Amino acid sequence: MTDLLPRYPAELSGFAFGDAPINRSDALRDDPDALAQLWARGRVIVLDADGSAFADEAGKLLVTRGDALGAGPGTAVFLGRHGDEAWFSVEADVLALQAPQRVDLRRAAAAWSAADASAFAFARAMQHWRSRSRHCGICGGVVEFRRAGYVAHCTQCGADHYPRVDPAVIVAVSDGERLLLGRQASWPAQRYSVVAGFVEPGESLEQTVVREVFEETRVRVRSCRYLGAQPWPFPGALMLGFVADAEPDVPQVDGELEDARWFTVEEIAAARLRKGDDASGILLSPRISIARSLIEHWYATVTAGDR
Repeated sequence: MTDLLPRYPAELSGFAFGDAPINRSDALRDDPDALAQLWARGRVIVLDADGSAFADEAGKLLVTRGDALGAGPGTAVFLGRHGDEAWFSVEADVLALQAPQRVDLRRAAAAWSAADASAFAFARAMQHWRSRSRHCGICGGVVEFRRAGYVAHCTQCGADHYPRVDPAVIVAVSDGERLLLGRQASWPAQRYSVVAGFVEPGESLEQTVVREVFEETRVRVRSCRYLGAQPWPFPGALMLGFVADAEPDVPQVDGELEDARWFTVEEIAAARLRKGDDASGILLSPRISIARSLIEHWYATVTAGDR
């Protein structure tokens, strides 16, 4: 089967986890015989308890095959396929396997191929959900995982529970000339980024943009437009990227952010060129994130007339 590759807006390319997605091959989740055959030559991502992946001496994803691990897929999660190659993930504590090193997801996003990093992100998100779904949320009964790891079935009341994804908006807000950025106290010194926040029940994405920007900065959004999305498994979010036009209100913060302010094109231009050891100016979001792509989109839009 040919992999289905989504088309992303070119202006938001470059962030991690969005390219080279796995073909989920949903129909195979109910076919244990097919999974057993795929396991033998399938590629297996091994995750330790804190969500880091087994890696080789060079820090790349450790190439582990199902037949080298023995038996069948067992409790492994079937991630899907890249072409004809099946991918699984498994917990390290069920294996007698050692690795030269272990790599966390942020490091992998910056250094691994798009296919390997995207598969790792998928595996990490599934691990997070499964580790927090040991008991039924209805009756408290113990669950067992079915459909190759995608259904948590309660052995007591029979309820089925499914993987959770938390949608959040992330938005580049402009007053037409400047870009609104904020920072949290826990971030590295001088780092600023675009505004983000989780969608609440009964709320549209556009309503979330208006509410979150106002709650965090007291800036009033007039209109917004969706651009693209990024899976963000830290631990289980989906970041929905927007651009927004806003009133030139004076930003005010009240707890959630340490600071928020408007930045000029010149300030963003300088920040884009800043090196890691340069102490002057602000530090932008890392390039693995959709936040940085939104900043780059805004910069390219406002400077388009100067090119």
